[in-house]
Amino acid sequence: MLPNWFQNRKGEKDVNKKHPEEQHEELVEIAEGLTQEHIVLEEDPFATLEAALAEKETEAKVNWDKFLRERADLENLRKRFQKEKEDLFRYGNENLIQEVLPAVDNLERALEHAGEDNGVAIIEGVKMTLSMLLSALKKFGVSPIATKGAIFDSAFHQAMAQVESADQEPNSVVQEFQKGYMLNDRLLRPAMVTVAKKPADGE
Repeated sequence: MLPNWFQNRKGEKDVNKKHPEEQHEELVEIAEGLTQEHIVLEEDPFATLEAALAEKETEAKVNWDKFLRERADLENLRKRFQKEKEDLFRYGNENLIQEVLPAVDNLERALEHAGEDNGVAIIEGVKMTLSMLLSALKKFGVSPIATKGAIFDSAFHQAMAQVESADQEPNSVVQEFQKGYMLNDRLLRPAMVTVAKKPADGE
């Protein structure tokens, strides 16, 4: 805004009231204000938009590079997991097999000497081999399911037949056809059993 002395028309009394230095200072302020307004008006909106666009393009490129790197890392991780899965499927039983092989060796030795030894020696060799096999299975969490005197449980037993029995409690296991096994806390296979039932009336 122009000062009063600058706005006054010719002939007004206060035209020359201000000192020349004061007039000079006010003129400098007016010039600076006009210059600032000029600068604001001279700013190019398209240049501002182009600068903002260039900044966003750079940011997008950086993010895209990050995405490609992360995707490559995930793909490498997937391939590694797939290979480990295949190796586990192919070689996961290696330790178990190493434990079982000595039992196989004993069975082969027993067969080689079957014609030379008597039946007692063969029986002892088979018992020892069976003990080795059960011990190897136990190391890997395999345990037999108890059936003798147990009450039938469909979660662990598979009934092959029912027999009437006055000596056995109804629904109890009378005979085991095939052992069942647990793998830690998971059923590996059920035991095949015969189950007792109450005798019919009059018998």
